[in-house]
Amino acid sequence: MATKMRLQRFGKKRSPFYHIVIADGRAPRDGRYIEKIGTYNPIPNPADIKLDFDKALDWLQKGAQPTETMRAILTYKGVLYKHHLIKGFKKGALTEAEVEAKFKNWQSEKDAKIEAKLSGLADKARAERKATMEAETKINEDRAADLAKRRAAAIEEQVAATQEEAAAEETVEEEAIVEEEMVTKEAVAAKVAEQEAPKEEPKEEAKAETKEEVKAEVKEETKEEPKAEVKEEPKKDEKKETKE
Repeated sequence: MATKMRLQRFGKKRSPFYHIVIADGRAPRDGRYIEKIGTYNPIPNPADIKLDFDKALDWLQKGAQPTETMRAILTYKGVLYKHHLIKGFKKGALTEAEVEAKFKNWQSEKDAKIEAKLSGLADKARAERKATMEAETKINEDRAADLAKRRAAAIEEQVAATQEEAAAEETVEEEAIVEEEMVTKEAVAAKVAEQEAPKEEPKEEAKAETKEEVKAEVKEETKEEPKAEVKEEPKKDEKKETKE
C-alpha cells in the first residue's frame, strides 16, 4: 500500500487552510486519512506551518511519499535535511553527534534567514506605511492649498463685488445729490422769479387801495359833518324862540 504525505483543503473560498495528513494513495484527496501531523496556512507572509517534526521524519523513514507542496514544506522545516543526515549515519558516513551538530548549524542559519526575512518584511511594511502616509499628507496639503486658493478667489470676487456695489451706490448718491441740487436751484430760481416779477404791481394796487380808502374816509367825514350842523342849528333856534 503506497502511503502519501499530502494536504487536505479546508477553509472558505479565496481563504484556503490545509491539514497535513498521512493517507492512502488510493483515497481521494479530501477523503479518509491515516494520521494528521500538522496544518498549513499560506495566507500570511511567511506562511504559517505547524508540523510535528518527529512524526513527519518517522513517516519519511517508513517510506511515505510527499507531494510537491509537502516536499517544499518538509524542506523548509528541515525534515528532509534531517532525513538525509540520518541516512548518512546509517551508512556510517556520519556519527550521531555530527548529525546533531550539522542539523543545529542548519537550524540556526535557517532561523537567522527567517528572522532576516521577517525584519525585512517589517521594514518594507514600515516603508510602505510611511510612503502611504506621505502620499496622504501630500494629497491633504494639495487639497488644502486648492481650498485656500478657492477661498482667496471667492474673497477677491466678494471684495470686487462689494467695491462695485459701493461705487454704484456712490454714483447713485452723487446723481441724486446733483438732481437735488438742480431741483433746489430750479425751485429757488422759480421762487426768485415769482418774487421779483410781481413785486411792483401789488405795491401799486396797495397804494391805489390806500388812496381810495383815504378818499372814502374823507368823504364819509365830510358827509357826516354837514348833517350834524344842519340838525343842531334848527334845534338851537327853536330853543331861543321858546325862551323868548
